[in-house]
Amino acid sequence: MHPLHLRSSGTSLLLAFHTGEAQIVHWGADLGETLPDLKLLAAPVPHSALDTPVIGGLLPQASSGWPGRPGLRGHRSEAGTPGFGFSPALRVVSADSDGGNTAVVLQTDPDAGIEVRTTVRLNPGGLLELSHTLTNTGATPYQLEELGLVLPVPGDAVELLDLTGRWCRENHPQRHPIAQGTWVRSGRHGRTGHDSSLLVAAGTAGFANRSGRVWAVHFGWSGNHEQYLDTLGDGRRMLGAAELLGSGEIVLAPGAAYTTPVLYAAYSDHGLDGVTERFYDWFRARRQHVGTQGTAGGSGRARPVVLNTWEAVYFDHRIEPLIELAESAAELGVERFVLDDGWFRGRRDDHAGLGDWYVDEAVWPEGLTPLIDAVTSRGMEFGLWVEPEMVNLDSDVARAHPDWIVGPAAASHKDGGRLPLEWRNQHIIDLANPQAWQYIYDRIDALLRENNIAYLKWDQNRDLTEHGHRGRPSVHEQTLAAYRLFDALKAAHPQVEIESCSSGGARVDLGILQRTDRVWASDCNDALERQTIQRWTQAVLPPELVGAHVGPTHSHTTGRTHSITFRAITALFGHFGMEWDIRQATDHERAVLRRTIGVYKQHRGLLHSGVRVNADLGEPNLRLHGVVAQDRSEALFAAVVMASLASEMPGRVGVPGLDPERTYRVEAIMPTAEDAGESPYVQIAPPGWLDGGLTASGRFLAEVGLPLPVLRPEHALLLKVTAV
Repeated sequence: MHPLHLRSSGTSLLLAFHTGEAQIVHWGADLGETLPDLKLLAAPVPHSALDTPVIGGLLPQASSGWPGRPGLRGHRSEAGTPGFGFSPALRVVSADSDGGNTAVVLQTDPDAGIEVRTTVRLNPGGLLELSHTLTNTGATPYQLEELGLVLPVPGDAVELLDLTGRWCRENHPQRHPIAQGTWVRSGRHGRTGHDSSLLVAAGTAGFANRSGRVWAVHFGWSGNHEQYLDTLGDGRRMLGAAELLGSGEIVLAPGAAYTTPVLYAAYSDHGLDGVTERFYDWFRARRQHVGTQGTAGGSGRARPVVLNTWEAVYFDHRIEPLIELAESAAELGVERFVLDDGWFRGRRDDHAGLGDWYVDEAVWPEGLTPLIDAVTSRGMEFGLWVEPEMVNLDSDVARAHPDWIVGPAAASHKDGGRLPLEWRNQHIIDLANPQAWQYIYDRIDALLRENNIAYLKWDQNRDLTEHGHRGRPSVHEQTLAAYRLFDALKAAHPQVEIESCSSGGARVDLGILQRTDRVWASDCNDALERQTIQRWTQAVLPPELVGAHVGPTHSHTTGRTHSITFRAITALFGHFGMEWDIRQATDHERAVLRRTIGVYKQHRGLLHSGVRVNADLGEPNLRLHGVVAQDRSEALFAAVVMASLASEMPGRVGVPGLDPERTYRVEAIMPTAEDAGESPYVQIAPPGWLDGGLTASGRFLAEVGLPLPVLRPEHALLLKVTAV
């Protein structure tokens, strides 16, 4: 059977089959057209080892001598005794390519009664997709424990970077050397989790934003999962992920099948920014992608300026102040007004009402129509907050259907079954129950049919470590049922956009983003925290998918106070919006907001289609990041001082990503002289270019750089770069 060689955008994936197993011989840099005889690449056989070379297959197996983490774990029972068929010996039956960059490999083990079909797709931008489907071909049920997706990384990958976090501090990087053994990150939240790693990247020594070779993966799943790097004593490494299944959660009847979530993978020879380019190309080529301009796919619709009401009014839902807020928003140039939590029956605080998705007649005697009309008549879209997967015990639906509440016991809590601990006074409604699923679908569908709603802020505000349906673990079923709910509502209301919010960034993954239009990266609107949260969220997700809002002067979640220009510049590099009672903003703050909204509207085509650039700087508290147009004709950059610098001056900073042969005009456009409330600078005189701009080549700007002004900590400077 001939090897299959997939090539795209500087990446190769080489599959070989001469051993009888499917084996990834190479994933990384493009190999060109000429290949050697792959049989000659067989590994040596050392002393005190198996007598034949050990294969690290597409699905690593103990039957081939693999001593590391197996790709498949499962068994079946015979005569009531479990454990049979525990060690499959899968061998290749067929391996086909579509003539392009998709391969399908079928491996079977007739004795074990299983077959695994693997689909490998190397997309035009170089992003790899990998998934398995396991089918039970035997005559008895097969209990699946794990079906992993792995890719080999070479020995010169010596450092590992992943992301972690918590509520209001999502997606912060951590890095450590790769050592022998198995490194594992487990997510057992019943959702993706605030601490889940959006990206796991193995790279060469010192790999950085713009340098080094990097092999990175993302697991596209919104439920329990594990991500891992398995490093054997012989030096081989497997980077992978798998759905984390509960005891007895997947039992396949004869003929039944299980399909893994997709593992997305990117190789780059120019650092983490190259990985980001792979993901952005894939996202922006999708037909359903929103906010794309000048790229291959997407709707081309510009991302509207958003005002969300949560931090403005919380549960105080009175129509008069909300209309005042809408008037204030429209005057600034807002294009989408979103009414947050508190509009439905019994919802005066967070103790009651979840699940009763009817407009509260006591608060809204004429329904939402008067507010919707007030919003739309001022040229804005109307959006609404919902949390369809959750339920309060103090709700009509919980009282009528206690059996619809997710829990570890087979019986409902009304019949003596134990409930999980509460989180924000709420539980999860059991979408694996068809009646519960249909009720939720019908209520949200009715809201959308009966009201002029263009946007749903879809929240999901709790973990659940005991997630059960009829006494059995059910995170897998619940996640798929939630996906079906999104898909069905999207099909019925294709014009409605949906944001995935999960107490901030606790459900940010490519599984949920196949059916939603943006994510809320964090409940924290503190601009300093957001600089890191947005940088690393946008390592995978393009900025048009990441909600970024200007919060109040005094942050509700951290207590910090920041200048309006720092907050505005931070929010500019995403899907721009505000979450603030802007009626209370000063004239100066409103002037800055109005100017920033103008900058956003002028440049959102660039911001939401360009190449993301992160400079590598020696000073850890100084950052330079930006977006460069695909044709490198223009760019926006932000220079940010996160904390006090070690040196008196930041020095000259190279501006990466421009065309070295073109000439550019560089101007500082924020803060302006009109923005000077408290000066952002600590200097007697500015650098010479700051007031009048500078003209230089892209090569000069990258190699010599710009002397930055001396900014105060927690301040930023916005630069506009234009080819001349």
